[in-house]
Amino acid sequence: MPDTAEAFVSGAFAGGIATTVTYPLDLLRTRFAAQGTERIYTSLASSIRDIAKYEGPRGFFQGLAAGVGQVVPYMGLFFATYETLRVPLSNLALPYGTGDASAGVLASVIAKSGVFPLDLVRKRLQVQGPTRARYVHRNIPVYKGVFATMRTIIRTEGMRGLYRGLTISLVKAAPASAVTMWTYERALKLLREMDGGHDTR
Repeated sequence: MPDTAEAFVSGAFAGGIATTVTYPLDLLRTRFAAQGTERIYTSLASSIRDIAKYEGPRGFFQGLAAGVGQVVPYMGLFFATYETLRVPLSNLALPYGTGDASAGVLASVIAKSGVFPLDLVRKRLQVQGPTRARYVHRNIPVYKGVFATMRTIIRTEGMRGLYRGLTISLVKAAPASAVTMWTYERALKLLREMDGGHDTR
């Protein structure tokens, strides 16, 4: 399997598993962020108790299909793009190993832009349920299902509605990816040197 394809499959698989396992925490983060002055959940424990009581176990996984559908291609695209760009950028002899950071930024921008509509759908589905009308934006429509949500957004907001918030998302994701991949490459090199091996990357 080509290195790029291997990076895509590995990143996609890892991203899908990690998202599924940690999804309830991601849902709670979104709901806490959507609260206004009226506190729907007063603590982490109360949020878990209320969701379990009023929405059942499925309530913790509202929008999971969009989450996995977003993160699988995102991680695959990210690592495939990163591995493709890392070598040519490292050959530019940029200071302090910033070739890795630059590859991380570009990979993040490409991957995030490609899958952003699913990320937006995930967040809108996460705030569904009995508390939907009590968040800071009280006019949140009722959404059911990934594709039905996308159709509703396109009908009411146009195609641009699927990319609402993309700019701020890139502002957050790009530097985070730069720091992550720079640190990853430095840590990997250090571990290989400690193990007595040679860095072949």
